[in-house]
Amino acid sequence: MPRTEVPGLTLDAGALIALERKDERMKALLERLLSLPGATINVPAGVVAQVFRDGSKQARLMRLLKHSQTRVVALEEEVAQAVGVLLGLRGARDVVDASVVLCARRYRQPIVTADPEDLRRLDAKVELHAV
Repeated sequence: MPRTEVPGLTLDAGALIALERKDERMKALLERLLSLPGATINVPAGVVAQVFRDGSKQARLMRLLKHSQTRVVALEEEVAQAVGVLLGLRGARDVVDASVVLCARRYRQPIVTADPEDLRRLDAKVELHAV
């Protein structure tokens, strides 16, 4: 899995939930980031599945997902295998958390999360921002 530095952030489910709950810090963070040319918000596809329920009632989430600087990152075969390896190495089970960590590693981005401890167990060196 090649690594590419992409300025921006990787979001987990907690970050998207914070956005939906009108968290002012999350709103400010995204506004600041989206004002930067070339910045990208990466959201692993499993995170979308965890949070998405009804797009007609999740206007903030839909706006973010449709934004030109947002990319929903698929869980392709090579990444899925790497997720399994990471889970095995750490004795963990959460496929989505592991996919978030690998997405952040791949694009060399910090993660915005509501659950930093679970992600820290998967990768002690990953940069985390708690919401």
